[in-house]
Amino acid sequence: MIIVISLGGSIVAPDTVDKEYLIALYKMAENLLLKNNNLKFIFVVGGGGPARAWQNSYVSVTESVMRNDIHINKNEQSDWIGIMATRLNAQLVKAIFGEWCPQDVIVDPTKEIKFTGRVMVAAGWKPGFSSDNDAVLLAEKFKAGTVINLSNIEKVYSADPKKDPSAKPIDNISWKEFRLLVGDEWTPGKNVPFDPVASGRAEKSGIQVICAAGKDLSNLEKIISGKDFIGTTIS
Repeated sequence: MIIVISLGGSIVAPDTVDKEYLIALYKMAENLLLKNNNLKFIFVVGGGGPARAWQNSYVSVTESVMRNDIHINKNEQSDWIGIMATRLNAQLVKAIFGEWCPQDVIVDPTKEIKFTGRVMVAAGWKPGFSSDNDAVLLAEKFKAGTVINLSNIEKVYSADPKKDPSAKPIDNISWKEFRLLVGDEWTPGKNVPFDPVASGRAEKSGIQVICAAGKDLSNLEKIISGKDFIGTTIS
């Protein structure tokens, strides 16, 4: 059984690296791997705080020096900066898992990939979408029917609860309804529960996504074990 987890950068490195969380994640994953020899993990790691900080710096500096091409190249260059942040975070996660993860960080999910260990770690690939899309592509490749999306929100809401006090948490939602909430276009740093481009790909491939709070590892264990959990299922 392969568990694909889109591990939000806001969980791994909200500002700087959350070492306590990574210790707890490692211990939980190792415990499950030791209990079940057929279990494998794919962690696709996001950019988090470093991505946002470096992207904001890029925009601020180039606007300050009045670069003429800033509006033409802004999204692509911001995406590349975010991608490099995902690769930094992913390399850290790969190193932490040691012998469980013998292969290099995956940066192109479309290439032929052999799963050589029990843990695989992947990062951002190219501009135009977030690492969520890479998680969907790897789920397709390794025939995993579900992507677990871990972020700093417990559930998907009917609207942004920070802006709309009447927003309601959602337990189950169809891809059609979800895509009406998040739209179809990706911009670097877009704050949505799951990347719009990845959502379209998942819907087309028949992959379900479970959105849940990344810091609640006991809840993650329930998701993996098929028990009742707190989160939103999109299918």
